[in-house]
Amino acid sequence: MWRIWKLFDPRRVLIGIGAWLAVLALLIHFILLSTERFNWLEGTAVGSVTETAEEVEALHRQV
Repeated sequence: MWRIWKLFDPRRVLIGIGAWLAVLALLIHFILLSTERFNWLEGTAVGSVTETAEEVEALHRQV
């Protein structure tokens, strides 16, 4: 393992990993924002708690 760090500069590797993770996080968030279900900025109406509870009960009955 130590031979790998002789080939690559650890600072550049850590900066590269950090940049890649930031780009990946932004990509995932923009993909979620483009969907109707997971768009938290538009303020689309979410079902009430009772509707959600009924859906969960219906799913449990199917299983």
